[in-house]
Amino acid sequence: MQTTLQALLAPILGTADTGDVAQTVHVAPLQEAATGLVSRAQLAQALGLVLFHQLMARVPTGQAYVSEVRAQGRQVVFDHGAVRTVASPCGALPPGDAAIIRILRPLGYALQAVYPLPRLSMTGRAWCHADAPQDLPQFFVSELHPDRFSEQFQAAVARVVSRSVDPLKHADIVALEQLARDKTLPLSLAQQLLPQLVACFGRQHPEPLWSDYQILRQESPEMAWISTEGNAFNHATDRVQDIHAVAQAQRAEGRPIKDSIEVSGSGRIQQTAFRADPVQRPFRTEQGTEWHTVPGSFYEFIQRAHLPQVAGEPPALDLAFDAGNATGIFSMTAAAGVAENPSPPAST
Repeated sequence: MQTTLQALLAPILGTADTGDVAQTVHVAPLQEAATGLVSRAQLAQALGLVLFHQLMARVPTGQAYVSEVRAQGRQVVFDHGAVRTVASPCGALPPGDAAIIRILRPLGYALQAVYPLPRLSMTGRAWCHADAPQDLPQFFVSELHPDRFSEQFQAAVARVVSRSVDPLKHADIVALEQLARDKTLPLSLAQQLLPQLVACFGRQHPEPLWSDYQILRQESPEMAWISTEGNAFNHATDRVQDIHAVAQAQRAEGRPIKDSIEVSGSGRIQQTAFRADPVQRPFRTEQGTEWHTVPGSFYEFIQRAHLPQVAGEPPALDLAFDAGNATGIFSMTAAAGVAENPSPPAST
């Protein structure tokens, strides 16, 4: 008998990939809604799994690690996914993190904490699910502030994002309002809404000018990344038990993992990551379209310790983030080189 999660995933991923992702990622059992209904937590779980699956398709280094985990009979614990936004008028798309928050709130996510990232001229916000905080992946949504950069940079940002489109139609907004009100949706409506939500995690603006990419890259590798990748998952994160052992094993495999491990001020959060996999992206020029190799997304690891236990309460993981850790992890998309490749890649 098909589960609710399978009924949500199969129309998007197909039967084979639905089974594959369920074997790859630890899927927490969630309380079923009434017959024929999908809870907001179940829809959030399905969205996270689709986005994880999509990231694996474009991050070969992460895919190699995940395949290794599966071969060892283990599963990935999907801790969080990260999304980048820019606080600038974005055409038909709500500006900044509002484009993502309008999705997260109806799905049951609540703002957990705000993390200023002054070295990057960004602000990060952690969104944690109210119904299953330790079982569903968090969303770390960052917002870049163009007004903290040069006028030339701000003009380039405007040229890049001002013609963004909105993947959500009126019917999708109405469905999200219904989900926010009732905390459930009929299965058929949830199946219609899910691919629209998935579409929000992509690039909504036209391919950028190569000259604008160069301007952005000089002042903010993060904004340069947004110009080619948009609101796609910047990274997905595996919650591991021994991050030092994982890093050592991946380094021994020759994979491009960060040289150091970031440790939070509390000492309870440790993070490291692979360097971003390069991707080929099209750029507009006066002569037409050129393809260049630029930093894509990446795969991250996090180890979380328990919070100090309160008498009479069960142990709880520290689900917080750390601004210093985040700043260090963001550099993973700044390290890859940029190379010219005037012809489109063979796969296009």
